[in-house]
Amino acid sequence: MNWRLAAIPATLIPILIIAIQFDIKLEDVLAIGIFPFVGAIVAMMIKLGLQGIKFAYITRKYLGNFDSILKLTGVRVGSEFIKFTTPMFIGAEFIVIYYLHKKGVKPSKSTWIAIMDIVTEVFAAGLLSIIAGIIALLNGAYVVAAVVLGTSIVVTSLWMVLFFLSSKRTFQVPQVLGKLAKRFAKEKGVKYIEQTNSWMEEVCTMSRENLKTSESKKVFTISFLFSLASWSFYGISFMIIAMGTGYVINAFDSIMAVMGANAIGNLPITIGGSGLAEFGIVAYLNNLNPFDFDASQGGLAWDAVIGWRIATYYVPIVITWLLLVKLALSRISKPQAT
Repeated sequence: MNWRLAAIPATLIPILIIAIQFDIKLEDVLAIGIFPFVGAIVAMMIKLGLQGIKFAYITRKYLGNFDSILKLTGVRVGSEFIKFTTPMFIGAEFIVIYYLHKKGVKPSKSTWIAIMDIVTEVFAAGLLSIIAGIIALLNGAYVVAAVVLGTSIVVTSLWMVLFFLSSKRTFQVPQVLGKLAKRFAKEKGVKYIEQTNSWMEEVCTMSRENLKTSESKKVFTISFLFSLASWSFYGISFMIIAMGTGYVINAFDSIMAVMGANAIGNLPITIGGSGLAEFGIVAYLNNLNPFDFDASQGGLAWDAVIGWRIATYYVPIVITWLLLVKLALSRISKPQAT
């Protein structure tokens, strides 16, 4: 975990490059004002809170009164620290699987709960990003639209196809990987492959048992609506920051710009999408080429974008780290059998 803390300063490098390139000073960012900053932070924390409540809802639907809603919510919010410190915003699902397993939940069931959580998250984000990409395309921002649509469609389709296909067939470790593991790891490799195949078979079995039930369809629908609401608050956070700079943008355009930037930030290039998300939001709002830094000079003020990034990334990263250590990674002496 220490390397993730060390990686955080690396995310500041693109911010510093942007600040130097466009002559953004600290006083320019501070001029946004305390209330827009606080408002954007509140909007972001509502976004994370809704994610946590959704996870608690899914967990208690499948496990009953397994744990308190508050603690499950805190664990899920804390898991976002992993997404903040990895390329392409992945990793939170491993924390919730680890936590549930530590509490005595079978790996297959904890994985199923994590999958239901992440799939609804990806589906909602993908849908909003695809709409943003279509709007960019209609406005003539062809390069922006290509990146947003390309990333969103690929990621969303991959998750959804695998999710629904898991109820039709049983996935196993590809034979090529299996042979490599057996060749280089010998007996341990055989053991790990067998364990992984057994775990994947159990997950697919749970998928077949649950996906066709009316209860799981209800859980999926409600979870999807939670995700739409949470991503909407993320989008609104930029509108609040923009108010402090005098840049006028309505809630819908703000959501579309942020979700377009989120799709660009999903490219596995930088940690936490640093630099990509910032330039993506400017590129989207100004119909610019996202690979041409000079193109955005004189457009949307960069101080608003940097202020938004601080409020929605650097402040939450501290909060999620504290929750991760306090809840998800804390020692549990008496796990519950489930």
